[in-house]
Amino acid sequence: MGDLVERLAQGLGEGAVAVDPDVTAAYAHDMAGFCEAGRPAVVVFPETVEQVRHVLRTATDLRVPVVPQGARTGLSGGANAVDGCILLSMTRMNRILEIDPVNRIAVVEPGVVNAELSRAAAGHGLAYPPDPSSWESCTIGGNIGTGAGGLCCVKYGTTSEYVLGLDVVLADGRLLTTGRRTAKGVAGYDLTRLLVGSEGTLAVVVRAVLALRPAPPPQLVLAAEFRSTDEACAAVCEVMAKGYTPSLMELMDSTTVRAVNEMARMGLPESTRALLLVAFDGPDQRREVAEVAALCDAAGASGVVPAEDRAESDLLLQARRLSLPAMERLGTTMIDDVAVPRSRLAEMLTGVAAIAERQRLTIGMVAHAGDGNTHPVVIFDAGDAEETARARGSFDEIMALGLELGGTVTGEHGVGLLKREWLARELGPVGLELQRQIKAVFDPLGILNPGKTL
Repeated sequence: MGDLVERLAQGLGEGAVAVDPDVTAAYAHDMAGFCEAGRPAVVVFPETVEQVRHVLRTATDLRVPVVPQGARTGLSGGANAVDGCILLSMTRMNRILEIDPVNRIAVVEPGVVNAELSRAAAGHGLAYPPDPSSWESCTIGGNIGTGAGGLCCVKYGTTSEYVLGLDVVLADGRLLTTGRRTAKGVAGYDLTRLLVGSEGTLAVVVRAVLALRPAPPPQLVLAAEFRSTDEACAAVCEVMAKGYTPSLMELMDSTTVRAVNEMARMGLPESTRALLLVAFDGPDQRREVAEVAALCDAAGASGVVPAEDRAESDLLLQARRLSLPAMERLGTTMIDDVAVPRSRLAEMLTGVAAIAERQRLTIGMVAHAGDGNTHPVVIFDAGDAEETARARGSFDEIMALGLELGGTVTGEHGVGLLKREWLARELGPVGLELQRQIKAVFDPLGILNPGKTL
């Protein structure tokens, strides 16, 4: 321990190495409250690429595990400490190095907060579309690590579609540059795409080249109330089948609506079983909103309310962003992240409701309905061992249901600790073995975020 701390301090700035137990404990876990966390040896806060390389070289020499971290807003335990590890916090590497309006790219360090990049891009008439619900606090490095999505994925896609190139530090301290700054590029294997979503198990991101888009007009949002989730999902399918491309299509069930009202006094309609939010940001947004309102009526909506202006639209979007914090006030939460084909969305929601009834638990449901990514939130009393066991059982049932419906166990939150067993089931033995071989090429000693994903 003493040798480790001394060697780390030799290559890092003053105040960049923390060993106080209260500090290390505070950094030992992300927001996945159900996942275990080990006891780290030290937390380090590098500010330069060379300092990150020093940390990795030291870790390799001493055979010490390294757990890279961003803002620790993750929901799968991917940033949780393992015993005796170095916690490598990247939050001080938080500079926007370049915004290029001609080539429509941004070059950033991993500690840049998502919303800060969005605001900086907006100053040039550009936008960085991936917008996780935690966008005001989550970092670009963490977004890259999990392949994060957000509310606007249905039109604009996820993080992986915006990462053009990366500078990463390998486990032995070598610096690797992948990808490009150009709009096109197919030279060699696509290591950039491989690294996006790898959750810090292959390398540590120290710089990213990101694609930007022209900033769209403000969104106009439609809220539609339904008496059942089946009707709401039928409306989702009809909107997509008719060829519309909304910038957002989100679903909140009655449990979620009540929780948001209780937390923020939003005045959302609590009589509804499913509240569907649909937004458009194109030049014909008012026409599209009106046409989708008619489709929702035809699908059985009990009420359809188009927002009159940006202020009303922003209020509805804020309600959706508050969904998870609001449900966390109801008890301990286990947040699932199962994505299914849009055509199977109704089956997923109906199946989760049946699981909740069978397990005698409250399970709130929010979903990026436009791309089939559901977030069932299991609410339970962590002090009740029997109820905790039922919560764990419901989580596993939800995972199994998602795979049965042709889906995936994670659409944007990552695997981390929470879903390792289920990743193995989804990949199958051949896929799992190939992924382990790739891990061994990048990290032969197995020191990078050990115990996560595989």
